[in-house]
Amino acid sequence: MPDTDRSPAYQENSLSLAGAVALGTGVMIGAGIFALTGQMAEMTGELFPLAFLSAALIVSFSAYSYIKMSSAYPSAGGIGMYLQKAYGPTLTTAFHALLMYFSMVIAQSFLARTFGSYTLQLFDIGDRSLLVPMLGVGLLIAAFLINLSANRWIEGVASVLGIIKIGGIIVFGVVGILVADSVEMEVSTASPDASLSGFLGATALGILAFKGFTTITNSGSEIQDPHRNLGRAIMISIALCVVIYALVGFAVASNLSLSEIIETKDYSLAAAARPALGEAAVWFTVILAMLATAGGIIASVFAVSRMLAMLTEMKLVPHRHFHMPGSIQKHTLVYTIVLGLLLTAFFDLSRIAALGIIFYLIMDMAIHWGVYRHLRHDVGANPAVLFVAMLLDAVVLVGFVWVKATTDPLVLIVAIAGMALILLGEGLFLSRRKLPDESTDDNGHSHSH
Repeated sequence: MPDTDRSPAYQENSLSLAGAVALGTGVMIGAGIFALTGQMAEMTGELFPLAFLSAALIVSFSAYSYIKMSSAYPSAGGIGMYLQKAYGPTLTTAFHALLMYFSMVIAQSFLARTFGSYTLQLFDIGDRSLLVPMLGVGLLIAAFLINLSANRWIEGVASVLGIIKIGGIIVFGVVGILVADSVEMEVSTASPDASLSGFLGATALGILAFKGFTTITNSGSEIQDPHRNLGRAIMISIALCVVIYALVGFAVASNLSLSEIIETKDYSLAAAARPALGEAAVWFTVILAMLATAGGIIASVFAVSRMLAMLTEMKLVPHRHFHMPGSIQKHTLVYTIVLGLLLTAFFDLSRIAALGIIFYLIMDMAIHWGVYRHLRHDVGANPAVLFVAMLLDAVVLVGFVWVKATTDPLVLIVAIAGMALILLGEGLFLSRRKLPDESTDDNGHSHSH
């Protein structure tokens, strides 16, 4: 039976506070610090360390809604369940939940590409255009195999990798600052000038480095003492990442000029290690990046496949099992990996990141509005904080869209087309779902045989 197959994934009290923090920081650190530093520097010049702090401030306001919701309604459905609580089983819920789903799949592809970019720094290879996505695809397949295993093993792998990479990145940051001649970054006349739109765009990318905290919300049905520990896990994860990002940002800025950071934007930490500590440090940094991105993908695949399974059980998305055995969650795991493979193969890091942040910010504003409009009294939320969270998201999104409209409009076209397809597809599915008698809906997940 599917239920017996699925039961280990929702076992109560199976996830400790430390395990939840490891899952959250696993996604955040893996996606954030290794590949975004150079992209943010490209947008806002020497102010990129401040953009990380600006992103942390905005995420702290955003986290308020998630902490309130997760404390009141701990659930394995996480964000999908929060949207359902706010908007009911409607198109609004389905559309924004799928935006979150796709932003998480995009984050996995971002991690996979980052893994490939760093791994190749160990080898003297000319043309890397095919090898980066090939390595990323291999990592996604490995993450798929690990995620077929039991819940406790996934937590164990993510926790061990989380401890190793957090310790290693702190060592990198501290040593990088200590060996540098100064903590000031060299800026040339050819370096990009800081502008308001560029700073907002870099801040948006910085938010992508923190948004992994949302994966913690999917652990609601299994974390120990969820009403207290979900909020704690979110706050601890964000605080850890602020400290780590600040350390690494100073280390990179101390050892590379701004133009060098931009030139090596896909692997800037490895590039920063070379002048400071030589080839041994490059090996250390690359292995650290490989562990970090691998742990991030394992944690993200675990969370996002369960979110899609919950949306399927809520009858908000169509489902086809294509004759695959096992539970719905196993099927959604396959869909998640296949989508990630396609993105990893055909999109570069900058465009993957851009798509992810646009989808995420739109979904995030919907969460805040839903809590304000329908649930603030039930969860005890302060409306002023919710309004500030929405305003900050909107300002950053506008700035980011403006930057992309002037530098890479294709990303905006793809984002708009993707959202239009999600909206149209969900609208058709939900309108047809209302036609049959719900009481006879044994195939509510639209299985096809």
